[in-house]
Amino acid sequence: MPIYEYQCQSCGHEHEALQKLGAEPLIVCPACTRPELMKKVSAAGFRLKGSGWYETDFKSGAKKNVAGEANGASAASSSGNCPGGGCTKSH
Repeated sequence: MPIYEYQCQSCGHEHEALQKLGAEPLIVCPACTRPELMKKVSAAGFRLKGSGWYETDFKSGAKKNVAGEANGASAASSSGNCPGGGCTKSH
């Protein structure tokens, strides 16, 4: 559920409320009890930036770094059987 910010047009009180997306906006100010509360437009408190932002946050065990394994596997398969002896893996 998102957190919405409100400000009273009468007394200037600022209020945050945890509400469902489909909930009706609050109207009555909790400080002065007048029906002057208006919803503010504000930015989210977090950003989902980059690829795989969730990998270390929500996965555990062998599934911890799936994107890193996929990138490493493609790099190893594209290099073949390590021509020139530059490989660190034992075959």
